[in-house]
Amino acid sequence: MADEGATRDRSKPGGAGYVLDEHERLPHEALAALQLDRLRGTIERVARAVPTYRDRLREVGLRAGDLESLDDLAAIPFTTKDDLREHYPFALFSTPLSDVVRLHASSGTTGTPTVVAYTEDDVRLWAHLMARTLAAGGVTSNDVLQNAYGYGLFTGGLGIHYGGEEVGATVVPMSGGNSARQLMLMRDFQSTVLCCTPSYALSMIEAAEDSGIDVRELSVRVGFFGAEPWTAEMRAEIEARWHITALDIYGLSEIIGPGVAAECEAKDGLHIAEDHFIPEIIDPATGQPLPEGERGELVFTCVTKQALPLLRYRTRDLTRLSRAPCACGRTTVRMERVVGRNDDMLIVRGVNVFPSQIEAAVLSVEGVEPYYEIIVDRSERRLDTLDVRLEASEDAWGDRDRRTAVEERARRGIQETLGITCRIELVEPGGIPRSEGKAARVIDRRG
Repeated sequence: MADEGATRDRSKPGGAGYVLDEHERLPHEALAALQLDRLRGTIERVARAVPTYRDRLREVGLRAGDLESLDDLAAIPFTTKDDLREHYPFALFSTPLSDVVRLHASSGTTGTPTVVAYTEDDVRLWAHLMARTLAAGGVTSNDVLQNAYGYGLFTGGLGIHYGGEEVGATVVPMSGGNSARQLMLMRDFQSTVLCCTPSYALSMIEAAEDSGIDVRELSVRVGFFGAEPWTAEMRAEIEARWHITALDIYGLSEIIGPGVAAECEAKDGLHIAEDHFIPEIIDPATGQPLPEGERGELVFTCVTKQALPLLRYRTRDLTRLSRAPCACGRTTVRMERVVGRNDDMLIVRGVNVFPSQIEAAVLSVEGVEPYYEIIVDRSERRLDTLDVRLEASEDAWGDRDRRTAVEERARRGIQETLGITCRIELVEPGGIPRSEGKAARVIDRRG
């Protein structure tokens, strides 16, 4: 359920729009007390309504009344994506299907789809959390929000849409793709806010440049980018070419969709909506909780959702948390930009490699466009090989000596970052496939 203290006020001068609720500024002790109270209520409910959780809680001898502090979370067994697949489609729901007003699901391309559900209260909560996200980036009822996230079973498009309407903005439900039309509507509707994946933001700016459109003549001033990992270097590229502020947002369908965490205008980590989702950082190998400031796997417990309140859900995303004061005044814990996922990590010649590390190394090289492919294979001697295909800028591609120098700088940057050698292939401008959604950058041919 959305918090009673959050309201919409469109009467204020300047289109002030959404008035933030008090929970974003609670002292830590008061917030922890709220979390514990909500956690007890959630434990009591799922133990009554979800057989799987009832059995697991009985196995560890835990009841809602036994919870004395948030440290007791560690006694609760984890929930994983495999649990959602094994209980497909509805066996983890804590409400009857007659109370569910919305179903979303993953594509199921790697197996059984994961299904998520929303009651009316869940949908209202989702809208509220996305309104928080947009308001943190300065969006008001004066804004025109162009939503280029995909609609459908993917949660991104509708989540952004709800938040835009809740904050009072004018929403353009464009969905993904068709860059020429995106740019036309951006110009004609005077869109001030852009929401899409970071890779699609780059594809659109390229389409604008190819069409002779000067994006500085558009009205866009801020973008909310997520649904895939992206680096500080890619943020700099987007901001420089779009001439906008680029903010990172985070969410996952199993928890609620977009709206779980978002940057404010200080751009110093993503504020987690921890009055609704209790975060933990664990050692991905042992499952043991890690202290604040250490990097590990992010885990969430939902304490206000109705249809699908997951307990200690392992996201596989790697990050760290910080409670250092933020310039914006929000007191909620912040997570650093996700550096990768456990299941995205490549082991190349015994070295842990994240695609984001390669991206950071190569995008700092002058003469390279922000498009690349990582190809991992095995040689005839059964040794791992790492090839990185980079797209050259127009200037670099036209100069053979410069192409050689760019390749060498990129190779050296990756070796210094990862400690392993790789082969760099510089390809012509436009030689790397573009994405209108989540970019597929890794090709692992090792079977």
